[in-house]
Amino acid sequence: MTIAGSDSGGGAGIQADLKTIAANGGYGVSVIAALTAQNGLGVTGIHAPPPDFVALQLSTVLDGFPVRAAKTGMLFSAAIIEAVAEILEARKDFPLVVDPVSISQSGHRLLEESAIQALMTRMLPLAALVTPNRPEAEMLSGVEIATAEDVATAGRRILSLGPEAVLIKGGHITAAREAEALRDWLVLPEGEVHELVHPHVTTQNLHGTGCTLSSAIATFLGAGVELPEAVRLAQEYLSACLAAGYAPGEGAGPPDHMAAIRPLLGD
Repeated sequence: MTIAGSDSGGGAGIQADLKTIAANGGYGVSVIAALTAQNGLGVTGIHAPPPDFVALQLSTVLDGFPVRAAKTGMLFSAAIIEAVAEILEARKDFPLVVDPVSISQSGHRLLEESAIQALMTRMLPLAALVTPNRPEAEMLSGVEIATAEDVATAGRRILSLGPEAVLIKGGHITAAREAEALRDWLVLPEGEVHELVHPHVTTQNLHGTGCTLSSAIATFLGAGVELPEAVRLAQEYLSACLAAGYAPGEGAGPPDHMAAIRPLLGD
């Protein structure tokens, strides 16, 4: 299950999540927490549905499907976060991956300032894993991140907010990037920090990478894979999708979520 915003350009949000879930063998259901008007050039508008309708979507999905795992993405407002958290607190019996989406790659705010506290106090304690990039990790931890030591400090502070584990993504951290490799950091329940090295794919088509990674992790968790292995498999999937990424329209394109099955489709 994905609880997130809709991307009218198709490369991020609900659309990226559902493609990712299907590509990795899952059946995706969705709760739309926000509507965005966007394309590869940026976000031009946001419309949030009433919180009670978001809650109705969520309860209806849970009534009708045996959900094995879920992820949250763009939740936009404190009221929507409260509505989602209230239901998940009462009914969640599956792992939850929280992608604390706050700002789009084009710089558009996707989380109201007033919602940050609700995200920290209501959603993070429900999470099996939180997947912030550098700006999001700095927002949640209050730590300015420049080095691997800063990452460890920020990760442990986020861990103290209640999630079971934290994955800090290195794409925005200069110290994490090399010509051939990129580093992420997985902080586990006892504060143990694992440096995860994976291929650095050089591409401008990065739209929706965070959504893709978090929904892939959730899909593998839903299949019963343990967390560290679920993260590794999701990174491998994202790397393959980035290597095949393309721009179907103007501006930045997305990873190719169907890269793994393209050979089966032929020309």
